[in-house]
Amino acid sequence: MGGQKSIKIEALKEMYEGLHFINVQTYIQSGNVIFQCNKSEQKDLELMISTQIQTRFGFEILVIVFETAEFKNIIDGNQFALDESKDISHLHVTFLKSVPKQIDFEIVSQYKSLGEEIALYKNAVYLYCPNGYGKTKLSNANLENKLKVGATTRNWKTTTELLRIAESMRLQKNCMKRY
Repeated sequence: MGGQKSIKIEALKEMYEGLHFINVQTYIQSGNVIFQCNKSEQKDLELMISTQIQTRFGFEILVIVFETAEFKNIIDGNQFALDESKDISHLHVTFLKSVPKQIDFEIVSQYKSLGEEIALYKNAVYLYCPNGYGKTKLSNANLENKLKVGATTRNWKTTTELLRIAESMRLQKNCMKRY
């Protein structure tokens, strides 16, 4: 998390541990947290986490929780990543709080600049921004506005690393069960 709503990554990890999540891991200073828990309802987890952030740090932020399998499906659905002609450093995924009720793809596509590509997949938007994400009009704010749903965007490297960490944790858990 950056900008005006900044939380030190150590404090964020400590907060998650205080919620009795286990194997809490963070990835870079941007609010990415991977954890395990016994509670399975995504909306309950999102509410619990956002309430705790509000209580502890004094501001509201969008919290989106994915189970590892759902996160993997989103990553596997990115056809841009399979295109060898595309530089993966220009790939981004905008994760949506929910599946948009109505999608006017023509209106969203109007924000594309030359060379940019966009694709929708359930509760994610795949972006290819060869001129850089900082220059695109396919920004988080524009996508939230047009799709009428909260969103957060991550670059492809971060997205795939988060999945790697989550899958590693799942394997560790399974190994622990065997002994």
